[in-house]
Amino acid sequence: MLGADGLNLALMVAESGLIDSAVNDLMARSQVLAISENRGMRSSVKNHLLKWRGSVKKRMTRVCETERFQQELALYQEVIHWDETTFFERIPGVVKKLEWHSAFYLQARRLLEKNKSVNNPMFPRYFCDLWYKSLADAIKQAEVSELEASKEKFLADLYQRMETIKDMDTVTQQGDEATMGRLWDMAAAKLTKTDLKTMHSHAEFLKKNDALKQIAAQLGRMASEQDDPELNKAQADNVEMVEEQSDEATDDIVGIHESDDLNKLLPNETMFLAYPELEVVFYKHLADKRLMNYKTQGKARTLKKVRTSAPDNSKVDIEKGPFIVCIDASGSMSGFPEQCAKAMAYALMQIALAEERECYVILFSTTHITYELTKQDGLREAADFLSYSFHGGTDLEPVLNKSIDLMQSDTYKNADMVVISDFIAPEQSHEMIEKSCRSQSAQESLSCH
Repeated sequence: MLGADGLNLALMVAESGLIDSAVNDLMARSQVLAISENRGMRSSVKNHLLKWRGSVKKRMTRVCETERFQQELALYQEVIHWDETTFFERIPGVVKKLEWHSAFYLQARRLLEKNKSVNNPMFPRYFCDLWYKSLADAIKQAEVSELEASKEKFLADLYQRMETIKDMDTVTQQGDEATMGRLWDMAAAKLTKTDLKTMHSHAEFLKKNDALKQIAAQLGRMASEQDDPELNKAQADNVEMVEEQSDEATDDIVGIHESDDLNKLLPNETMFLAYPELEVVFYKHLADKRLMNYKTQGKARTLKKVRTSAPDNSKVDIEKGPFIVCIDASGSMSGFPEQCAKAMAYALMQIALAEERECYVILFSTTHITYELTKQDGLREAADFLSYSFHGGTDLEPVLNKSIDLMQSDTYKNADMVVISDFIAPEQSHEMIEKSCRSQSAQESLSCH
């Protein structure tokens, strides 16, 4: 009889082409086609679709993990191992258990009533074949529903990003393809008219103050000027022997599944060939990949090219780290210094987008607030940061401690730290100055007056 594994059933549906059809349908939408024509965003849109494809496949394969399907699959797995006598004795009780959660219940009742008092020896297999088909259809229907719901949600996200990108046209510089690609990744949040007005205001201020852009560009090159071999990495390709799990390796027999591999065929499947009238059933199962096969698993050894980074003074490919921008948000910075500080952070964010770097802003006064400007909802973070009003006093040491500690971690390796302040603050302790000097990452201070 046909064995059924919930995961295999789910994968059969998930890999049947339904997801690819959904992706093609999304790509065929006129608005998606139009935005994917932009060379700067083409790769980002494609990656966004591929990421959704992977996530929806995982959700579809988890459909069979619901209690409803788990109970029915467990019953099915039990029944297919019964002999004929046990089947006819116990199948009415099994059908009763299907009453509230199985689409096969009514059909099963009709089959039992039709076969009542006959006890045809072929009936158990026929019954289980129909049950298997009903299970597969039910899982497919549940997965299609999951796919459609996910597709609608994803389409709403696509339209939201398109709207945000369109709104950002008045803020970003035209033709900057690298920046537009990153903006797509950050456009998950909806921006209000006030947010856009604030961002546009600071973008215009930056355009009128070319000196700020020049300083930002110089700060963006700071990582390249470091001469630390631990930060300078040369890429190298190495070939290594690796072991990977493979269904093709025949180390162990781990179960039974449906396939068309005649080399792993269960002996009882050949019984169909012993009877001319059943021979067509064998070939039908072969064509449908429904012959029962031994499922094998083992480890296959293959040569794999691994790309690694190693310190190298002769061939340097420096990894540029993130920007950590510490901005004094005290009351003494309000007015023109505040405009300059925000415009500088905005310029550094644009450089980070173009160079595939991250950008963190830490506002400090008596407390500190952190904004991550290049994450998924980075535009929302940027709007919140630019709308923040400076007030309070200046306490520089806590934010310096936090920033230097961050730069010691792998996430902030080779970070560029920029402190923007009027430096109307108490003199820093000797320990703080020494700690700052020991930090190997690039640091720069900008004074705003």
